[in-house]
Amino acid sequence: MHLGRVIGTVVASERTPNLDGVKFLVVQPLTRDLEDRGRPVIAADGVAMAGPGELIYFVGSREAAQAMPEPFVPVDHAIVGIVDQLNVGALPKKKRPAKTSTKGKTKK
Repeated sequence: MHLGRVIGTVVASERTPNLDGVKFLVVQPLTRDLEDRGRPVIAADGVAMAGPGELIYFVGSREAAQAMPEPFVPVDHAIVGIVDQLNVGALPKKKRPAKTSTKGKTKK
């Protein structure tokens, strides 16, 4: 799942019959610090409640198609939830690889 913000709407004059009544929204992916991450994507509104300005989470690929009311429709991204609250803790520190000693080794 990815964090994002709805930044716009899409109007489709033609769509596949299994997507009748489904809204399409423009979503800006975000980092855990709510900074823009990459380019915006078009996502189907799987919760049928998202709107511009809302913080949401979305899925992509096969999970997006399964998140829709009619499964396996042709969508690449789907909104699966609206974020009510976000608590972000510190990231765990990365362990550094142990230094190897070259003592006693000879070069050939």
